[in-house]
Amino acid sequence: MALAAIKGDRTIVQLAEQFDVHPNQITAWKSQLEGSASEVFGSGGAPAIPAIDVKSLHAKIGELTLENDFLEGALTKAGLLSAKR
Repeated sequence: MALAAIKGDRTIVQLAEQFDVHPNQITAWKSQLEGSASEVFGSGGAPAIPAIDVKSLHAKIGELTLENDFLEGALTKAGLLSAKR
């Protein structure tokens, strides 16, 4: 509603009737949006993506693969793992 009020395509009274709210409420929302639009919509750029440490992820994958292989071998020797997935 605040965006519609800012666009100015329709009057505040028309918007109030359409959305079944008091015109003063639309005026208040419009003022709030105008005062903090940059906070609401940001600078328009892409959101900041945290840097990913690929080396540590590869190390973790290797660690988990080793652990998985070890446990699979141990379960096979113990007779608890009869068929591979």
